[in-house]
Amino acid sequence: MTPRQCAEELKSSNRAPPPFRAGARQHGHYSGLVKILSWNVNGLRAVLKKNFLEFLESEKPDVLCLQETKCSPDQVTPTWPGYYASFWNCAEKKGYSGTAILTRIPPLKIQTGMGKPLHDKEGRILTAEFEDFFLVNVYVPNSRRELERLPYRQKWDRDFLAYLRKLERRKPVVFCGDLNVAHMELDLANPKANVRNHGFTVEEREGFTAFVKAGFVDTFREFEKAGGHYTWWSPMSGARARNVGWRIDYFLVSKVLRPRLTSARILADVPGSDHCPVCITLKT
Repeated sequence: MTPRQCAEELKSSNRAPPPFRAGARQHGHYSGLVKILSWNVNGLRAVLKKNFLEFLESEKPDVLCLQETKCSPDQVTPTWPGYYASFWNCAEKKGYSGTAILTRIPPLKIQTGMGKPLHDKEGRILTAEFEDFFLVNVYVPNSRRELERLPYRQKWDRDFLAYLRKLERRKPVVFCGDLNVAHMELDLANPKANVRNHGFTVEEREGFTAFVKAGFVDTFREFEKAGGHYTWWSPMSGARARNVGWRIDYFLVSKVLRPRLTSARILADVPGSDHCPVCITLKT
């Protein structure tokens, strides 16, 4: 299924969520705050057989951004609550990459990709336009173990930043997802041993620094300055139990949104994937 076909399928199959009203209590929590979660599920079909629905019921996000879905909507039975509408961007290659958004806040518009054919075949970007900000769900390409995809990754980072800046000229931007880079040494357990490994090269870290220099705020670091907080752990050698991990999943926001940011958290205790969810809340 191509990204275009995937988008057409969601148009015909989604049920719209109920109206979202600031200041009203809906589905068990106060909507004066918007709660947005992001999670690389490493296969949505797999996590649906594990703890996904329990997680959704426990956290009750207003918007949930998923990365590495590895499926199209016709391959999934939507067992989540009906007040969530789902939107998808699928890779042309089956069982690979992919992003999705579940939302109970009706978006004004959904866009797949960044408008560049070079980058838009793998289902890596899904943008939802809301009344007062854009939400960009992103699964950034991995440079791979031998760094054979590092030159492409550098071009991706430049083009993705240009895309964010273009959106920001219209309204503020929230972007989240698996960015496939640990920005600083405190963002991974063993920085010295990983200096030239994919996810911690100088080039990839500079790509992230460019987001910060452009004015985007790393939300988690607004509340937590210490190390030891990670979002991905290798499935080998009991790394998660020993907390030998990497922080590669993020929420970044336009600087103008910083006064509305009330929390940014890593939900490290949520199982189901080699990544854990991350979360922010914004004042409406």
